[in-house]
Amino acid sequence: MASPIEYLKGVGPLRADMLKKELGIFTFQDLLEHFPNRHIDKTKVSRIAEITPQTEFIQVAATLVQLEVIGEKRARRLIGVVKDQSGILELTWFQGIQWVQKNLQVGSTYLIFGRTGFFNGKPQIVHPEIELYVPTMAGGKNYLEPVYPTTEKLKVRGLNGRQLGKLTQLLLTQLKESDIPENIPDDICKRLKLMPRHEAYQKVHFPASQQDYELALRRLKFEELFIAQVRLNLIRLQRQKASRGVVFEKVGDYFNTFYNKYLPFELTGAQKRVLKEIRTDTARGHQMNRLLQGDVGSGKTIVALLSMLLAADNGFQSCLMAPTEILAQQHFTGLSSLLRDMPVEIAILTGSTKTAERKRILKGLLEDTIHMVVGTHAIIEEVVQFKNLGLAIVDEQHRFGVAQRAALWKKASIPPHVLVMTATPIPRTLAMTAYGDLDYSVMDELPPGRQPITTVHRYETARASVMDFVREEIAKGRQAYFIYPLIEESEKLSYEDLMQGYEQVKSFFPEPRYYISMVHGRQPAEQKDVNMQRFVTGDTQIMVSTTVIEVGVNVPNASVMVIESTEKFGLSQLHQLRGRVGRGSEKSFCILLTGSKISNEARERIKIMCATNDGFKIAEKDLELRGPGDIDGTRQSGALNFKLASIVSDKRVLEIAREEASRLLDEDIDLAMAKNLPLKSFLQLQKSKTAWGMIS
Repeated sequence: MASPIEYLKGVGPLRADMLKKELGIFTFQDLLEHFPNRHIDKTKVSRIAEITPQTEFIQVAATLVQLEVIGEKRARRLIGVVKDQSGILELTWFQGIQWVQKNLQVGSTYLIFGRTGFFNGKPQIVHPEIELYVPTMAGGKNYLEPVYPTTEKLKVRGLNGRQLGKLTQLLLTQLKESDIPENIPDDICKRLKLMPRHEAYQKVHFPASQQDYELALRRLKFEELFIAQVRLNLIRLQRQKASRGVVFEKVGDYFNTFYNKYLPFELTGAQKRVLKEIRTDTARGHQMNRLLQGDVGSGKTIVALLSMLLAADNGFQSCLMAPTEILAQQHFTGLSSLLRDMPVEIAILTGSTKTAERKRILKGLLEDTIHMVVGTHAIIEEVVQFKNLGLAIVDEQHRFGVAQRAALWKKASIPPHVLVMTATPIPRTLAMTAYGDLDYSVMDELPPGRQPITTVHRYETARASVMDFVREEIAKGRQAYFIYPLIEESEKLSYEDLMQGYEQVKSFFPEPRYYISMVHGRQPAEQKDVNMQRFVTGDTQIMVSTTVIEVGVNVPNASVMVIESTEKFGLSQLHQLRGRVGRGSEKSFCILLTGSKISNEARERIKIMCATNDGFKIAEKDLELRGPGDIDGTRQSGALNFKLASIVSDKRVLEIAREEASRLLDEDIDLAMAKNLPLKSFLQLQKSKTAWGMIS
């Protein structure tokens, strides 16, 4: 199966080079896994009279009764007329006219296949597939003919979809059963009634019927998902088994004092559940590696703080790494405020920390006089050394590369416990594949006192009434955001749109009665921070911004968000933006503004946003609309590179694959049992071909 593709008869060096460049087909295995995207049913020979306007493809056996060229020069075309006992069918060729004339004979009977249409009320096939009919073809071919994806360059070299089919058919005739060995244990195959692997490959390419194809497809989809789940579970279980971790033995004074005296609100059931999971993880002596996903406003920061206090109770330091200075500063301000009456030393370290303060922090971390540090990637610089780092928390983890996070884990002789947080809700199916090597927790409750945000859609024609509404909210002492899309391909255009928008907002809210902050990616960091800070402190009532405020800005007094050109935003991004309001106890609103003409897909996104505040429902819908490849931060482990399976449409198969993988590894984590040895060999082969990526 690893044989180079040029060794297959009919390929050779030139064609092999094209196959490698155009389709990534280097070996026999690659060709076998270049699957057809559909099949054409040539098993049946129909009568011409059966053609209706609803007929897509048809195959008929008919006699050629007429063949003539009509038109001149570029308008030339060849018209053929064929008939059977039931009726007459017209065939048309615009290209290859000479070849067709030379090879077709009036009076001969042909097997004709193609896409049907009607011209002047008569049935017609343009550029049909045609071959001489012999009586043994009475039932057509004995399999559904595959249609393969190909490219224009390959077609020029005579490697169209049909030729690829012939090469695949030739390869399958050469392969023995032992060349495609079974890789799923027999008991699972029997329990799930899975087709044998070698048979599935044969039938996914050349099925005798649609049912055969569906069964082959089911088998191979399950295999892809099952192998991925076994791989991810093995990484997770073996890491848990092998990795040493510092032990948080007790819940002590820091945790209990804060919990009993200074906790600003009663924890939700979800927060309590996650803390219990973290407490269990950190007490086992193995490194915790947990993904905490919680919707905007679900209270992840309190969970992070209590986890850091747990570390302090056991004599360990903690760090919290955020992707931007704004978010790091916000975390630091929030945590410092919560800890103001506690004997806990917390510091912030970012790129803009002044030299004297930086020296003080580095000394404090090295001498263990600083319990907690919040910062950006400045924390992972080599000069930053800890005396006793026991817990590393990463916020909005998809903004950091794997290498950056790995540098953080190396700050202690025994790797610290790891808590990875994201406010981007991840659909369960995506979490099971892209993040399957982490234990994961979900916080799906909002803290008490938070009101759901009312979201409405308004067209540009209603702008005046939208502005009146914003004016009313500001009159109540509230603040408002106006958000403009950032179009990366044409940043200049975005900037002009933003400036026009800024002037438009100013015309509705003139100084000195109103004050406006503006923030965008082109501003120097200092100016951006000053403008942001003026809005945070309430010196300005309105913030005009691009999506730079998508994550982490916390202004509880802001009650209105107007999103301009909403049709240009993705679902998850809209949800993240909306999460910047509704952070206080006041009723909040999100107004989605669009032009009058929007696409059906944009309309669908807006409809979902208006219907629900549930980030997990929105993430599921986003996955359906966009597919997994486009969702931020989920391409890190190679876990989504499936050729046949889809985590959107094959959810049930994925669930079963996960259950079977867990059951198998619970019974035999080392894959040492005889029935699991073929699977073990297959995984070792896979491992040698590709690196098994880890998320963290």
